[in-house]
Amino acid sequence: MEARSWDPRRQLCPPGIMLLAFATLLSCLLTSGQAKVYSRCELARALQDFGMEGYRGYSMADWVCLAYFTSGFNTAAVDHEADGSTNNGIFQINSRKWCKNLSTDVPNWCQMYCSDLLNPNLKDTVICAMKIAQQPQGLASWEAWRRHCQGKDLKDWVDGCDL
Repeated sequence: MEARSWDPRRQLCPPGIMLLAFATLLSCLLTSGQAKVYSRCELARALQDFGMEGYRGYSMADWVCLAYFTSGFNTAAVDHEADGSTNNGIFQINSRKWCKNLSTDVPNWCQMYCSDLLNPNLKDTVICAMKIAQQPQGLASWEAWRRHCQGKDLKDWVDGCDL
């Protein structure tokens, strides 16, 4: 009985199939990681659809102003802090207590991964932002809101948005 030797030229998978499989995998990764930079009115409409208008007494203009001064309306914004925590997504929600990064010793009060806050559809971001707004400080939990939005006339943030 003769042993068959392995021929290195014999491929298990044709090159075209491998290329197709690689392209499919790459497109899945790129699709799931897409960022979205909202326009002012587009964000206001999306947040309105989630019921943010008037939530905990905050106007839509408060939320839009906050998003602008934290992330520039960019869902993929991530800012790294000196303490190793990150601020994530359109509202720059911090990993110190609100979401889970690599560290296992954080409270994770929103019960989600910080990467969930980078999703363009905003569902997880809105859920977490609402939890933060329920805290005694409300939107004052965000320094950007205190500095740029609190106590100011914000009507221009939603003017012309047809809400």
